[in-house]
Amino acid sequence: MCGIVGYVGMQSAQDVVVAGLKRLEYRGYDSAGVAVLADGGLAAAKKAGKLVNLEKELGHRPLPAGRTGIGHTRWATHGAPTDVNAHPHLDNAGRVAVVHNGIIENFAALRRELTGRGHALESETDTEVVGHLLAEAFSAGGDLADAMREVCRRLEGAFTLVAVHADQPDVVVGARRNSPLVVGVGQDEWFLASDVAAFIAHTRSAIELGQDQVVELSPEGVTVTGFDGEPADVREYHVDWDASAAEKGGYASFMLKEIADQPQAVADTLLGRVDGEGALHLDEVRIPDVELREVDKVVIVACGTAFHAGMIAKYAIEHWTRLPCETELASEFRYRDPILDQRTLVVAISQSGETMDTLMALRHAREQGAKVLAICNTNGSTIPRESDAVLYTHAGPEVAVASTKAFLTQLVACYLVALYLGQVRGTKWGDEIRTVVRQLSAISAEVESVLSTMEPVRDLARSLAHHDTVLFVGRHVGYPVALEGALKLKELAYMHAEGFAAGELKHGPIALIEEGLPVVVIVPSPRGRSVLHDKIVSNIQEIRARGALTIVVAEEGDDAVLPYADHLITVPTTPTLLQPLVATVPLQVFACELATARGNEVDQPRNLAKSVTVE
Repeated sequence: MCGIVGYVGMQSAQDVVVAGLKRLEYRGYDSAGVAVLADGGLAAAKKAGKLVNLEKELGHRPLPAGRTGIGHTRWATHGAPTDVNAHPHLDNAGRVAVVHNGIIENFAALRRELTGRGHALESETDTEVVGHLLAEAFSAGGDLADAMREVCRRLEGAFTLVAVHADQPDVVVGARRNSPLVVGVGQDEWFLASDVAAFIAHTRSAIELGQDQVVELSPEGVTVTGFDGEPADVREYHVDWDASAAEKGGYASFMLKEIADQPQAVADTLLGRVDGEGALHLDEVRIPDVELREVDKVVIVACGTAFHAGMIAKYAIEHWTRLPCETELASEFRYRDPILDQRTLVVAISQSGETMDTLMALRHAREQGAKVLAICNTNGSTIPRESDAVLYTHAGPEVAVASTKAFLTQLVACYLVALYLGQVRGTKWGDEIRTVVRQLSAISAEVESVLSTMEPVRDLARSLAHHDTVLFVGRHVGYPVALEGALKLKELAYMHAEGFAAGELKHGPIALIEEGLPVVVIVPSPRGRSVLHDKIVSNIQEIRARGALTIVVAEEGDDAVLPYADHLITVPTTPTLLQPLVATVPLQVFACELATARGNEVDQPRNLAKSVTVE
């Protein structure tokens, strides 16, 4: 998500920090800021919008020359992208500055506590509370690193924090929990950053920070401890990427990096959505519970990959809430005179929040009196602003045009909406909801497991690069997964690829099956829906009997498919409704590798745009 840079050394801190932020622009952001320690004080500047706005501000009103500083590019989560909400955030005395990546789940309680003690907080962010807490802890005695450790022990969630204090003018302190932070070690200078790209022009010597660790940079060097203050072991390493590759985390493309980002993105989407008793608590869903109880129909509108997420959501919503659910292509929605009223909940899904077809669909829905809930990845974009409620996915910026991590996080958000409706309407017991939330929480590790076993999938993709057509089939939630797998191959490899509901094969599409044709089959769990499993095994036999090459995606231990799979791709055992979160990942890797083998540019496929802002 956001970009962080910290510096202690002999160069101009402002210059080093701003240059580092420029090298992090690829991450996506909506505001930027910098703070410098100089002349016994602390000076800061921050502006909404692109980094050029901050540079213009610094050109008009330069900060004092200093050799210690921090900077930040913000991807908005709590609060709109404004000057006030931009980082760094200062305490009331202007002695502490802090920047932050991630989400602090208990910030509301901490904010109430601080205001009760007379602190004046200006922003809507979860970050600002940290600056005030650090100021309090520092004034009680000790140094900034002590204060950081004390504060971190009180924080819940995932966060990277980097701070400076005017009373320690040559010190930068950082901390991390479930969010990246790396140290750069130069010649008489030290760096902190969320990504090595920020400092790779200065040094390739780096230190990897572990979970729940605090790091202090000073002219004396680097000190790392745990949150408990005990010295911590660290791993030093040499960065052997160039600056361009560093922006991609060492991956050959942003798409590969974003596929690899998915375990963390899924975890981030779940952060802060469950309270201490295990109940769902969706702050952004501003529609009163009494109105949600009156909903008698859900309509999902979306385009492309987001539409496939909506198709899967339909199964979950109907199963968990017993509400009828329709999934509509946003581009067709308002042209067919849909039946909507005040008791209809329309769910609009868009990664960018600017998809014109989806925006026009939600405007039509609101004109008919329906309530609209947006699922979006971009804070402050048009679709969330014009909706009655929003659930942000917190996936972080997605640079590659073809969507990967946005899809998985949209799915998680859809599941959360379905469970929340079940909770509010009383169609799911609390222990049932807690069980599903625990299963969702385990998915991040399951996706990580899938990613660790993808080399055979890459080999298979390279071997099929000469083919012109690949078909995908699935049943139940496997059908939208098949559609998404086919779409990825179209987008990236420019191949004819089609997804079908497996039961529809004999109603026409089976005529396409011929000798050697690759057919990818998404197999549901034999445990959850055994009748679906048995039927799709029969479909695989039908396909293979006609000479096709069967590529079977099935859960571990599903021996029934072994006799009929020319290539078997196994995924971890998951509940049926959640299987798309793991079954989609091999199809992303497959499409990306096949496209690369064909010599295509996977980050920017021909004719496509990341955000479709015209109808």
